[in-house]
Amino acid sequence: MSLSSILSADAIDSAIKDCQAPDSFCPKKFFQLCGLSKKSPQDVKKVFGILDNDASGFIEEEELKFFLQRFSPGARVLTDTETKAFLCAADDDSDGRIGAEEFQAMVLS
Repeated sequence: MSLSSILSADAIDSAIKDCQAPDSFCPKKFFQLCGLSKKSPQDVKKVFGILDNDASGFIEEEELKFFLQRFSPGARVLTDTETKAFLCAADDDSDGRIGAEEFQAMVLS
């Protein structure tokens, strides 16, 4: 399954373009622009599964760095500052990784 089967390619492009400059990535804004924040909880879980590269049930810091590239292969890598801010914003239980429920709560809140 690909992200473009859940989100429109145009919306993904728009969201990627909005955060091209280093340190301009804002997860909440990205989820709104790509349309993910308007999707069902089931679709958000599907997207989580796609982003969870190693199928561990969590998105770890290393996977977060390449977050934008999961949406568009030519996109940039997140900076360390963006990666840490994203992790802090979603990691409700402070275990250093983002679980499916934490991801869903961030996207749909």
